[in-house]
Amino acid sequence: MLTRGGRPGGRPVPSRPAANLAGMSSSPADLVREFHRAFGLDARPTPTRVPPELAAHRGELLAEEAAEVAEVSVGGPLDRLAHELADVVYVAYGTALVHGIDLDEVIAEIHRANMTKLGPDGRVARRADGKVLKGEHYVAPDVSAVLRRQGWVPDGA
Repeated sequence: MLTRGGRPGGRPVPSRPAANLAGMSSSPADLVREFHRAFGLDARPTPTRVPPELAAHRGELLAEEAAEVAEVSVGGPLDRLAHELADVVYVAYGTALVHGIDLDEVIAEIHRANMTKLGPDGRVARRADGKVLKGEHYVAPDVSAVLRRQGWVPDGA
Protein backbone atom coordinates (compact mmCIF):
# COMPACT_ATOMS: atom_id res chain seq x y z
CA MET A 1 0.00 0.00 0.00
CA LEU A 2 1.00 3.56 -0.64
CA THR A 3 0.88 6.26 2.00
CA ARG A 4 -0.37 9.80 1.54
CA GLY A 5 2.54 12.00 0.62
CA GLY A 6 4.85 8.97 0.58
CA ARG A 7 5.66 9.55 4.25
CA PRO A 8 6.19 6.71 6.73
CA GLY A 9 3.31 6.62 9.16
CA GLY A 10 0.96 8.32 6.72
CA ARG A 11 -2.53 7.00 6.17
CA PRO A 12 -2.51 3.97 3.86
CA VAL A 13 -3.84 4.55 0.37
CA PRO A 14 -4.92 1.34 -1.34
CA SER A 15 -3.46 0.74 -4.76
CA ARG A 16 -6.00 0.67 -7.54
CA PRO A 17 -5.93 -2.45 -9.69
CA ALA A 18 -6.44 -2.03 -13.43
CA ALA A 19 -9.14 -4.69 -13.33
CA ASN A 20 -11.13 -6.49 -10.68
CA LEU A 21 -10.26 -9.93 -9.34
CA ALA A 22 -12.25 -11.76 -12.02
CA GLY A 23 -10.08 -10.16 -14.70
CA MET A 24 -12.85 -7.92 -15.99
CA SER A 25 -12.27 -4.41 -17.16
CA SER A 26 -12.72 -1.69 -14.56
CA SER A 27 -13.87 0.78 -17.22
CA PRO A 28 -17.36 2.08 -16.39
CA ALA A 29 -18.30 1.86 -20.08
CA ASP A 30 -17.27 -1.81 -20.30
CA LEU A 31 -18.95 -2.74 -17.02
CA VAL A 32 -22.24 -1.06 -17.91
CA ARG A 33 -22.16 -2.56 -21.42
CA GLU A 34 -21.79 -6.01 -19.79
CA PHE A 35 -24.78 -5.26 -17.53
CA HIS A 36 -26.93 -4.16 -20.46
CA ARG A 37 -26.03 -7.29 -22.44
CA ALA A 38 -26.65 -9.62 -19.49
CA PHE A 39 -30.06 -8.14 -18.73
CA GLY A 40 -31.22 -7.53 -22.30
CA LEU A 41 -31.31 -3.75 -21.92
CA ASP A 42 -31.15 -1.27 -24.78
CA ALA A 43 -27.79 -0.41 -26.29
CA ARG A 44 -27.12 1.27 -29.59
CA PRO A 45 -23.91 1.17 -31.63
CA THR A 46 -24.02 4.80 -32.81
CA PRO A 47 -25.46 8.02 -31.38
CA THR A 48 -29.15 8.31 -32.11
CA ARG A 49 -32.41 9.60 -30.73
CA VAL A 50 -34.42 7.14 -28.70
CA PRO A 51 -38.18 6.93 -28.21
CA PRO A 52 -39.45 9.70 -25.91
CA GLU A 53 -40.68 7.18 -23.33
CA LEU A 54 -37.22 5.62 -23.06
CA ALA A 55 -35.52 9.02 -22.91
CA ALA A 56 -37.91 10.08 -20.13
CA HIS A 57 -37.27 6.85 -18.22
CA ARG A 58 -33.49 7.34 -18.40
CA GLY A 59 -33.91 10.94 -17.22
CA GLU A 60 -35.99 9.76 -14.26
CA LEU A 61 -33.34 7.19 -13.33
CA LEU A 62 -30.63 9.87 -13.40
CA ALA A 63 -32.74 12.28 -11.33
CA GLU A 64 -33.43 9.55 -8.78
CA GLU A 65 -29.73 8.77 -8.41
CA ALA A 66 -28.76 12.47 -8.22
CA ALA A 67 -31.35 12.99 -5.47
CA GLU A 68 -29.78 10.14 -3.50
CA VAL A 69 -26.37 11.82 -3.79
CA ALA A 70 -27.83 15.12 -2.58
CA GLU A 71 -29.48 13.34 0.34
CA VAL A 72 -26.22 11.90 1.71
CA SER A 73 -23.66 14.45 0.51
CA VAL A 74 -23.69 16.66 3.60
CA GLY A 75 -24.32 14.42 6.58
CA GLY A 76 -24.31 10.90 5.27
CA PRO A 77 -21.57 8.34 5.78
CA LEU A 78 -18.76 8.39 3.24
CA ASP A 79 -19.36 4.81 2.11
CA ARG A 80 -22.97 5.63 1.23
CA LEU A 81 -21.88 8.78 -0.62
CA ALA A 82 -19.37 6.72 -2.61
CA HIS A 83 -22.11 4.20 -3.41
CA GLU A 84 -24.54 6.86 -4.59
CA LEU A 85 -21.89 8.65 -6.66
CA ALA A 86 -21.03 5.36 -8.35
CA ASP A 87 -24.73 4.77 -9.03
CA VAL A 88 -24.96 8.17 -10.77
CA VAL A 89 -21.97 7.32 -12.96
CA TYR A 90 -23.35 3.84 -13.69
CA VAL A 91 -26.76 5.18 -14.72
CA ALA A 92 -25.16 7.99 -16.75
CA TYR A 93 -23.05 5.47 -18.66
CA GLY A 94 -26.15 3.33 -19.17
CA THR A 95 -28.04 6.31 -20.50
CA ALA A 96 -25.19 7.07 -22.90
CA LEU A 97 -25.18 3.44 -24.04
CA VAL A 98 -28.93 3.54 -24.65
CA HIS A 99 -28.34 6.60 -26.86
CA GLY A 100 -25.31 5.01 -28.57
CA ILE A 101 -22.90 7.59 -27.14
CA ASP A 102 -19.29 6.71 -26.30
CA LEU A 103 -19.28 8.71 -23.08
CA ASP A 104 -15.53 8.28 -22.51
CA GLU A 105 -14.86 10.29 -25.67
CA VAL A 106 -17.33 12.98 -24.63
CA ILE A 107 -15.74 13.21 -21.18
CA ALA A 108 -12.31 13.56 -22.80
CA GLU A 109 -13.63 16.49 -24.86
CA ILE A 110 -15.16 18.13 -21.77
CA HIS A 111 -11.84 17.67 -19.96
CA ARG A 112 -9.94 19.24 -22.87
CA ALA A 113 -12.23 22.26 -22.72
CA ASN A 114 -12.06 22.50 -18.93
CA MET A 115 -8.27 22.55 -19.04
CA THR A 116 -8.41 25.70 -21.20
CA LYS A 117 -9.82 27.50 -18.16
CA LEU A 118 -6.23 27.69 -16.95
CA GLY A 119 -4.70 30.88 -18.28
CA PRO A 120 -1.38 30.82 -20.16
CA ASP A 121 0.18 32.47 -17.12
CA GLY A 122 -0.98 29.57 -14.94
CA ARG A 123 -3.57 31.67 -13.14
CA VAL A 124 -6.95 30.30 -12.20
CA ALA A 125 -10.02 32.52 -11.98
CA ARG A 126 -12.33 31.42 -9.18
CA ARG A 127 -15.69 32.43 -7.86
CA ALA A 128 -15.96 33.18 -4.13
CA ASP A 129 -17.12 29.61 -3.47
CA GLY A 130 -14.07 28.15 -5.23
CA LYS A 131 -15.68 27.23 -8.55
CA VAL A 132 -13.18 27.53 -11.40
CA LEU A 133 -14.39 30.08 -13.95
CA LYS A 134 -13.94 30.29 -17.70
CA GLY A 135 -11.30 32.82 -18.64
CA GLU A 136 -10.66 34.61 -21.90
CA HIS A 137 -8.67 31.62 -23.21
CA TYR A 138 -11.49 29.14 -22.61
CA VAL A 139 -12.37 27.03 -25.65
CA ALA A 140 -15.80 25.41 -25.37
CA PRO A 141 -16.15 21.67 -25.93
CA ASP A 142 -17.28 20.54 -29.35
CA VAL A 143 -19.48 17.62 -28.34
CA SER A 144 -21.23 17.67 -31.72
CA ALA A 145 -17.90 16.91 -33.42
CA VAL A 146 -17.27 14.03 -31.02
CA LEU A 147 -20.70 12.57 -31.73
CA ARG A 148 -20.24 13.00 -35.50
CA ARG A 149 -16.98 11.03 -35.26
CA GLN A 150 -19.04 8.33 -33.53
CA GLY A 151 -21.48 8.22 -36.45
CA TRP A 152 -24.13 10.70 -35.35
CA VAL A 153 -26.06 12.50 -38.04
CA PRO A 154 -27.69 15.65 -36.60
CA ASP A 155 -31.38 16.22 -37.26
CA GLY A 156 -31.86 18.04 -40.54
CA ALA A 157 -28.40 17.16 -41.84
